[in-house]
Amino acid sequence: MHQRLQVVLNISPQKLIHYYEGAVSTVVATTTDGRTIRFPANILRSVVQADGVQGIFELVFDKNHKFVSIKRIRSV
Repeated sequence: MHQRLQVVLNISPQKLIHYYEGAVSTVVATTTDGRTIRFPANILRSVVQADGVQGIFELVFDKNHKFVSIKRIRSV
């Protein structure tokens, strides 16, 4: 069974540079139910747009907490 978490992300293009340069390797985000989670920044690569990473995203992890997928489910 997969675990699905919804997170609100508001990362500007300027902040994304820190992730790509390797200065920051972990994203800290708040789920829509108020929990704080950490995940590797490279997960965001597939959802980066011109305005950065903006919106509510669903992260899916397997039963061993290994990342499976990320998708934008709503803009904010």
